This record gives sequence, structure tokens and C-alpha cells, in this order.
Amino acid sequence: MIINTGLRTDIPAFYAEWFFNRISAGYVMARSPYDPGIVYKYSLSPEVVDVFSFCTKNPIPVLKNISLLKDYGQYWFITLTPYDRDIEPGVPDKKIIMEAIRELSAKLGKNCVGWRYDPVLITEKYDEAYHRNAFETIASGLEGAVETCVISFMDLYGKVRRNFPEAREVPRQTQLRLGEFFVRAAARHGMVLKPCAEGNYLSRFGADCGGCLTRETFEKALGAPLDMPLSKGGRHGKCACYMSCDIGAYDTCGHFCRYCYANSSAAAVRTNMKRHDPESPLITGWPGSGDIIREVKQKSWRTDYRPAVQPELF
Repeated sequence: MIINTGLRTDIPAFYAEWFFNRISAGYVMARSPYDPGIVYKYSLSPEVVDVFSFCTKNPIPVLKNISLLKDYGQYWFITLTPYDRDIEPGVPDKKIIMEAIRELSAKLGKNCVGWRYDPVLITEKYDEAYHRNAFETIASGLEGAVETCVISFMDLYGKVRRNFPEAREVPRQTQLRLGEFFVRAAARHGMVLKPCAEGNYLSRFGADCGGCLTRETFEKALGAPLDMPLSKGGRHGKCACYMSCDIGAYDTCGHFCRYCYANSSAAAVRTNMKRHDPESPLITGWPGSGDIIREVKQKSWRTDYRPAVQPELF
């Protein structure tokens, strides 16, 4: 099965110690975001966990001890955008993150690492010309390290409207102009561009609109076939990716990006981060006596019957 870590928070950036403690303990718990009284318990045995799927803006805290994950398949999406601290106040220096992406690729292989340039937002400062120059610069710096680049244009979710009230949707004609440029620029640097839940309108320029966290993605990362259940599709059914079984929690990401859909407020994040205990099975707080613990039925989805070990990478 696949364990996702980055749909609700950034575990590598802020909870690496907790994550490795959970690996050592052999299990993890995640509170349901829809019914807080229900807690899901997942085994982290490599006998049932085929791949960890990471989405992060800072892989460095996990990268330091990545050899501890040698018994698992891994796929990493690292978000590297051109925004300053007016948009991404808690994200480390982008040059350091670029170096970390290249290091991850060298350790794991290009099939295990992708770059996300999203969301694309337009302001007076971050206009089309800015994005063209920034994308070309980052793509050039990552050439040879990644073969996949994912983009999306900013969605105005309720939390985004509240935390970023001056944000505006990107007009379709701007999306087409920038989308075509991104496809061409990515190709110049040996990358395939994949729009995230944007439909098929960029396929005319050569974009791969088939999804970015698909069965094929995980099979290439693992180097083995997988018999995965069908994805229900995220983002209002527009997404073809497999995104179930996430072990994170909303309102716990300290990057405080203004476009974030996962944080309701900075105050909520600070409160939850204070409740974090690296020894707890949950990211924030501990299971209570009134919680309903549900052990998730798990099994390996590999069909080649080989152990999911990649010692040659380390």
C-alpha cells in the first residue's frame, strides 16, 4: 500500500523526528479530519507499506537520515517556487532546497523525485514575465535531477480567500500562455510537464494531463508492479492521483504560505504545533480515552513478490 505524508501538512520539514520514531515503533496514528473522535492506526511494516509518498517544501530533515528508509519504496514531490517571504514566510532559502532535490535524486534516482512549481499565482510583483524567468532558472538548476515537473494555478478555496484576501484567479488566457511556456521550457531541460487537476486544456502543447501521483508513478519509483485500488479522485473529482491514507493533520504546517488550503489560521497552527510530542503516535496531541481506534486493513500491493528493499541506493 501507499502511505501519504503531505496532503495535510509538511512532515519532512517539521516532524521528521516524529516520523522516524513512528518507523521505529512500527505504527502510526492519524485523526480523521471529518470525525475527530475517530483515529486510524496504520502499520508501518515494510511487509505492507510499499511506498512512502512525500510532498514537502523542505526534505532536508528527513534527507539527513534517509538510510533508515531503505526497506521502503519512496516517491518525493518537492515544491520549489519563486515566491519571497511575502507569500511563503516560513520556507527556507530556495537555493538550499534546490541542492537538496539534487541530493535526493542522486541517492534515490530520478524516478523517485519530482518538482512542483505550484501554485502559480499572478500579482503585480509576480507577473507573467517574472514566472517565465523564474521557471526557466529553476528548471535549468534541476536539469538532470528530475524528469517530472507539476504545475497548478491557484485555487481560491475558502481558507485561501480568508488568509489571502487579495488573491485572484489566474485568467484562462494567462494560463494558456504560461502553460505553453512551461511545457516548452520543461522539455528543454529534460522534463515532462504535468498539470495538477487542471483538466486537459494544456495537452495541446504536449503536457501530460494523466495525473502526477498515479500507479505508474509509484511503479517507476519502486521498480515493481502494483495492483492498486482505484483512486476516488481528489480536488472535487478532478484529480487522477492516488491520495488516500494520509498520516498528517491539518493546521500543523509552519511554512504559513498564504495560498495554503491546509491551514485555517496561523493561530491554529501555532496552537497545534505546541501540542506536538515526538513520542506520540499522532502528530498533535495524544489519543484520548474517548477516541475510537480503527486499525486499517493493510496489505502489500506488489505483484512481483519481492521484498521492497533498495539497498543499492545507499
